[in-house]
Amino acid sequence: MINNALVTFIGLASGLAVGGGFVAFLSVLGIVPRLMQIVKNKNRLRALETAVILGTLTGVAGSLFDAKTAYGFFLVPYVGLLAGAFIGMLAAALTEVLDVIPLVTRRLGFTEKLQSIMFAIVLGKVAGSLFYWLLLIPFNKGD
Repeated sequence: MINNALVTFIGLASGLAVGGGFVAFLSVLGIVPRLMQIVKNKNRLRALETAVILGTLTGVAGSLFDAKTAYGFFLVPYVGLLAGAFIGMLAAALTEVLDVIPLVTRRLGFTEKLQSIMFAIVLGKVAGSLFYWLLLIPFNKGD
């Protein structure tokens, strides 16, 4: 009985710590205000905040419960696209806040090639993802 209560307490405390850290991370990066600048419509602020909250809750529910659907095959590309967009925005916000790429290009003297460097990074990410999903995963399925 005490063991179950302790495990429950540790699980809830860990979840609150991770969730609080995630919210703090999103707040520091300023993803919602940055998206509002991109959309250029402050009337959609509540909808954007709601989408972030619902997306987080959906991710939590997907992690906790073993949800199954007959339409999973058709949902996977859409969920992958939305998850990729979120991760991409998170990475872009992180580099924008830290000014990593402009700082490195300035220090190395590549400021005139910044657009080419960004394009090369995007192409490398796409090529790496395609290699992983189309070649590496099917190859390892025989294990």
